[in-house]
Amino acid sequence: MTKRLQVLLDDEELADIQRHARKRHQTTASWVRATLREARLSESQADVARVLAVLDEASGHSFPAPDIEQMLEEIERGYLEPLPE
Repeated sequence: MTKRLQVLLDDEELADIQRHARKRHQTTASWVRATLREARLSESQADVARVLAVLDEASGHSFPAPDIEQMLEEIERGYLEPLPE
């Protein structure tokens, strides 16, 4: 199902958008849809790039940590101990 979206633009801005659409031999509506699609795609790709950059930076750190058996034992102990009142 498609929905209608109303966007209010001043005359100059609308004329500029119409010029862009004509340059690409598109209707104004199809140009706007394509431009919004591109904006959504680039935004989601930027989010992925940012997450990867953070993970890359985080993986470069070295902090002291016990071996896995000790960590699992401490976690299990935490589950078994009653909560403080």
